[in-house]
Amino acid sequence: MTYVDEAPRTAERLRAARERAYSTPLSEFHPGAPELFRSDTLWPYFERLRKEEPVHYCMTSPVGEYWSVTKYNDIMHVETHPEIFSSDVRLGGIMLRDVDPKYEWPSFIAMDEPQHGAQRKTVSPLFTPVHLNELAILIRKRSASVLDNLPRNETFNWVERVSVELTTQMLATLFDFPWEDRRKLTRWSDVATALPKSGIYESQEQRIDELYECGEYFARLWNERANAPPKSDLISMMAHSDATRQMDRENLLGNLILLIVGGNDTTRNSMTGSVLALNENPDQYDKLRSNNALIDSFVPEVIRWQTPLAHMRRTATADTELGGKHIRKGDRVVMWYVSGNRDEDVIATPDDFIIDRAQPRIHMSFGFGIHRCLGMRLADLQLKIIWEEILKRFDRIEVVGEPKRVYSSFIRGYEELPVRIAA
Repeated sequence: MTYVDEAPRTAERLRAARERAYSTPLSEFHPGAPELFRSDTLWPYFERLRKEEPVHYCMTSPVGEYWSVTKYNDIMHVETHPEIFSSDVRLGGIMLRDVDPKYEWPSFIAMDEPQHGAQRKTVSPLFTPVHLNELAILIRKRSASVLDNLPRNETFNWVERVSVELTTQMLATLFDFPWEDRRKLTRWSDVATALPKSGIYESQEQRIDELYECGEYFARLWNERANAPPKSDLISMMAHSDATRQMDRENLLGNLILLIVGGNDTTRNSMTGSVLALNENPDQYDKLRSNNALIDSFVPEVIRWQTPLAHMRRTATADTELGGKHIRKGDRVVMWYVSGNRDEDVIATPDDFIIDRAQPRIHMSFGFGIHRCLGMRLADLQLKIIWEEILKRFDRIEVVGEPKRVYSSFIRGYEELPVRIAA
């Protein structure tokens, strides 16, 4: 069976989703339902919201009421007014679901100023152009090794063999993490963001135990680095910085989980999404193969098309107006990047995957303002290099079955993507 054989079933699924989206009253919309993302049927719901109610109040969610912000410019307004729209974990954090008060592990992405800037600044030197140039050599070497060891004329899971492996290797490098234990990083990332019905863990108790295991492992590394001369890995940087060296256990664990998820889920899912996008748009695959220089615009188009983090949430700290709606102090406000990246008023033909767009970097996958993704240049670099190496080796990577998507409205990602590479 080839992926083409799945097309009629996919088309029927999307047709049925469109019927439901346009026949359901807006008052019953819950656009954050994880099943919409697992089934990839979210698009007509957000399309309708952008057209009819760009700032929408959901009253039917099992995790509580929330506002959905679905237009590009409205999302930008929320992003650029952190004094009104807070990220503070003590107010609920950055995901649609409130953080359990028993497990409020603050990280700099879930802090407001001035604490946010001080802790973020500690690790920012790792992402300077000079350091990225050094990492590029390593990324290319590892990409070549992983690709050269892929099977031919045999179906395999691209997520496991390529996306997970390469991003986990990079994480281990950034942390100077014991190489033989690097897959622990993948597991902790999955556990940190997984929902109860995802099948990733059996109980909340197991989830918390695994995250505390993560904290204990890193605490040992922290103590080793704190008692040694400073080095250029993330743990050493934090252990020797005035802004972070006195972090309590919860703050340390929160920042480590942030860095693990930020370095793992986003790049790995864009890496998988790039293969899927090219297979769903064979004309663009042909275009890329005939002109490898298009990688420079292909990479940001993949990141827009995939939108690996579907949303970020804020909490209103005062009554305010947005899109003609009155938002009250304490309300949850969810910025749907996945919808802003398909806003017809800002991006031409946004549902089309076009690798030579004139302005491919007009997307919101990395966020904006003070919380703009710290590792965005590294993410770009990893995708650029892996595709430079792919195009040197393979005429085509063929998707041969339906992807298995993650059960989450936060991480827009994949568990499996079956592919085959001809000999």
